[in-house]
Amino acid sequence: MSAYAVGHLHPAAHLDDEVFDYMERIQSTLDPFGGRFLVHGASVEIREGVWPGALVIIGFPGLGEARGWYESDAYQELIPLRTRHMAGDVVLVDGVAPGYDAARTAALLREAQSVA
Repeated sequence: MSAYAVGHLHPAAHLDDEVFDYMERIQSTLDPFGGRFLVHGASVEIREGVWPGALVIIGFPGLGEARGWYESDAYQELIPLRTRHMAGDVVLVDGVAPGYDAARTAALLREAQSVA
């Protein structure tokens, strides 16, 4: 099952050279784990709420690979190049399995709630 690293980042108006260095080097940290950018700083179309900042989504074959990438020495070395210059949140999350059914999930949650 696919997994994702999702970043909601808040870049400064002027990007420091360290951020460019981070961007130039990150792909080499992703390659050993099958990671690839799906979204990288594209404009978002806000339909509900507020979305200050930039969105980054990186896809991986699974959560183990996503964790392996994030915890790797190569990526840990790069993190300060970004975090010294932009705030943000980064999460790792499993995707849904093929054939996922939101209605089935709702039914299971409804049932669990009625038992509690």
